[in-house]
Amino acid sequence: MEGGFFILKLLRAKGETSLQTAIGFPVNKEESLLKRSFTERLYQNVQPIWEKNHNHPFVVGLGNGTLERDKFIYYLKQDYVYLVEYAKLFAMGVVKAGNLDIMTRFAAVLHESLHFEMELHRQYAAEFGITRTDLEATQPTPANLAYTSYMLQVAANGSLAELVACLLPCAWDYWEIGKLLKLNHRDTLETNPYKKWIETYSSETFGSGTQWLIDLMDQLASGKSETELAVLEHHFQIASKYEYLFWDMNDKKQDWPV
Repeated sequence: MEGGFFILKLLRAKGETSLQTAIGFPVNKEESLLKRSFTERLYQNVQPIWEKNHNHPFVVGLGNGTLERDKFIYYLKQDYVYLVEYAKLFAMGVVKAGNLDIMTRFAAVLHESLHFEMELHRQYAAEFGITRTDLEATQPTPANLAYTSYMLQVAANGSLAELVACLLPCAWDYWEIGKLLKLNHRDTLETNPYKKWIETYSSETFGSGTQWLIDLMDQLASGKSETELAVLEHHFQIASKYEYLFWDMNDKKQDWPV
């Protein structure tokens, strides 16, 4: 998701249907190489990883509605655990913010997530028979713990730019997945049991919140050396790989072997 609920209701929705046009990325590759921003570089270089994410059986099952219910229930529980840790990253963003505008925005996201979006997640989980007690009793799997621990470690010891580089893949790739699933399955969406999930992550509101993170990433990357940019891209790629592991974990219902 994992972090998707936390960037709902932020900024004015742009209402684009194409990820590249929504972000304003050049379609022409030569033009992109000449003009591309840092997030354009991230987007283009991460495609081999994201393509595997988009074609993962769990994601495919969400799109065509064939995903087994028990796997989605497993996902909702683990996603709740993830979201609690993801919220801490926004709290750390408040501390590391270099100005009041960024501090205010991170504080707003944190407030929104704790007071509204977590409740939305609980309500959605209840539709699948999952109680709040069930959610809060869930322990993270090895993959979930590794993913959140990685982000929190980077956030604690690195810069605000490094924190955002870890935050961004979850939100950005969920936005892309939501758009792709809605586009590819528009004729069967009404009967899809996961329609609400697809509509959430393909929505203009979710996209606008993601766009804020994209813009912030470019702002924070401005003026940095290639060595510094390479570190940011490393975090972005690692988090994107963890996204794949998260899908795989839920598809196989992986847990601690002992």
